Amino acid sequence: MYEPIRTPPVHSARTARSAPTGIASDFPHRSREDELDIQLAVHLTALLTATDELRALAPSADLDTAAERLAGQVSRLRRGSTPVRASAPAPTASPDLAALHRRAHALAGRALVVAASRADTAAAILAAERMDAHAEASGARALAAR
Repeated sequence: MYEPIRTPPVHSARTARSAPTGIASDFPHRSREDELDIQLAVHLTALLTATDELRALAPSADLDTAAERLAGQVSRLRRGSTPVRASAPAPTASPDLAALHRRAHALAGRALVVAASRADTAAAILAAERMDAHAEASGARALAAR
């Protein structure tokens, strides 16, 4: 009477098991660990960029060491590829170093959360150290400005 339906419904979710043999599924598959690696690398790269900006405006040995350690962690997470480093920002009349330290503190906090969730001790320690350093620097600068 009626011919049976031979194709799966258009509205059904297609999984790797329901996909025909030899055809890749429609979405990429990454593990949770891979996703956390990517997120941590992104946050550490953003922190590295903020650190490079601070180094250009107010050079210090602490920032130089932090930048090298951050670059090492990003390279490790990206399986050996070195991160792109920020060039010196355009000079401004009076850079707001306290605002840069607050931004770096927030970035370090985000990196710490992801590092803790993926149980990456080295990255978590580095992020916590940077949070402390930026909190101290922004607090000290705020007190000096008063």
